[in-house]
Amino acid sequence: MPTDCITYQKSGYFSKLIVDYLDEKPEIQSLYHRFPALENFAAQIDEKAINYSLENRQILAEALKNQNANFPISELTQANIELLKSEKTFTITTGHQLNLFTGPAYFIYKIASVINLCKQLKEKYSEYNFVPVYWMATEDHDFEEINHFNFKDKKITWKKDSLGPVGRLSTEGLDKIYKAFSDTIGVGSTAEYLKELFQKSYLEHSNLADATRFLANELFSEEGLIIIDGDDSNLKTLFTPYIKDELLHQNSFEEVSKTIQHLKDYAVQVNPREINLFYIEDHLRERIVFENNLYKVNNTKIAFSESEILEVLKNSPEKFSPNVILRPLYQEVILPNLAYIGGAGEIAYWLELKSNFNAQKVTFPMLIVRNSFVVVTEKQLDKIDKLEITWADLFLPQQELFNKKTKEFSNFKIDFSEQKETLKKQFSELLKIAEQTDKSFLGAVKAQEAKQTKGLENLEKRLLKAEKRVHADKLERIFDIQNQLFTNGSLQERKSNFSEFYSKEFINNIILLSNPLKTHFKIVKI
Repeated sequence: MPTDCITYQKSGYFSKLIVDYLDEKPEIQSLYHRFPALENFAAQIDEKAINYSLENRQILAEALKNQNANFPISELTQANIELLKSEKTFTITTGHQLNLFTGPAYFIYKIASVINLCKQLKEKYSEYNFVPVYWMATEDHDFEEINHFNFKDKKITWKKDSLGPVGRLSTEGLDKIYKAFSDTIGVGSTAEYLKELFQKSYLEHSNLADATRFLANELFSEEGLIIIDGDDSNLKTLFTPYIKDELLHQNSFEEVSKTIQHLKDYAVQVNPREINLFYIEDHLRERIVFENNLYKVNNTKIAFSESEILEVLKNSPEKFSPNVILRPLYQEVILPNLAYIGGAGEIAYWLELKSNFNAQKVTFPMLIVRNSFVVVTEKQLDKIDKLEITWADLFLPQQELFNKKTKEFSNFKIDFSEQKETLKKQFSELLKIAEQTDKSFLGAVKAQEAKQTKGLENLEKRLLKAEKRVHADKLERIFDIQNQLFTNGSLQERKSNFSEFYSKEFINNIILLSNPLKTHFKIVKI
């Protein structure tokens, strides 16, 4: 069975900006540094080596040791943390929110893409070390985006008040979610493993960051994955000069705004603010705004003069959190990173940021769209073969698919293009005559042409509708299989949780099949 099916560009699930990026259209080449091809990493390595200090490596390695001190990480992960001290070591990074039990399955696909690319790079550039990194979005605050996951037809939701950074959120109350999941998942060795995994992750750790770290470590324990939490005072110290610059000069607003003007033909993913920083505490995450010569924390009574806020920054850098515009800069300052792998939406907003990186003299990483997969059973594959449908068919909008297959199943051609062309030629001759006589006759000829053309179109639609009734049974089976793989017209990976497909072999197959430098959907049989 072939594992590739359809390119991202032809799937209909990616924006014009991402399609043009993947096609390397000249009009957007100024928005990225180097296109992600294996041979382009040599120059990226050389540039990052110059722009990333040995001191940063030491601070990063120590911070990661501290973050993982109470976790049973693998020997390979420990070795990779040590390797970060070497000037020959670089990272490939992905990031993701702290979705409950990973949220949608593409969480797995992101990390697998990072792991596999590190292996490819090691083969190509054997004198260097490449380590996979998962950046936990611990400082996000949109709890509604992460407080649930879908298991088959059931949405399992954690209801809780959340005001501050989600990584610091207590796991209290997740015993109820554990029970709901246990009642839904059924019995068997895989079900027991997944229940135990949920229990150990969420019921034996006190906050969401620790729970997510444990979960990701367990799922990728053999791959040397490094998990990093940016909500770290020592790491924030490395970013302090950039925070100070943002507070005093607001350069990122100007730089990103200029780029957005260049993106006028595309949908803009995010917009910058004058100050792209939050002020955070355990139960607080609010924007910093500058009003009346004071730095104010939005929706609070907290306010600072310039000297006061710089003093807070010096003594407590952990109280400052970059928003979506500055978080990528923070990541690239503290990591010896070569490439960022993300979903289409993430890559779209990264494409807004290059000019700000240039202004800050920080190397802009290569941007890579993560791998996408469709998970299918042997039974579903048999149905697809019997129904004579291709993977390209299954990616079509449902009505378009039905029309296409109806025309293929029909014993005659459901296309009146020839008749319409004949009609057009006939009326062309009539119009030549009409142009030589009264204008009212010319109008009558044009009206009659429109009427008869419309009549042919209506007959074509009625014939298609009649043929749909003739082939209703087969079309209904196509409808059913498409709905199984594309729930409500959405990609499976954006809806289903990994637990629906889980086995050790599933994770291994995803890693094995991942190749983020190739832009095809992959098929995984379970």
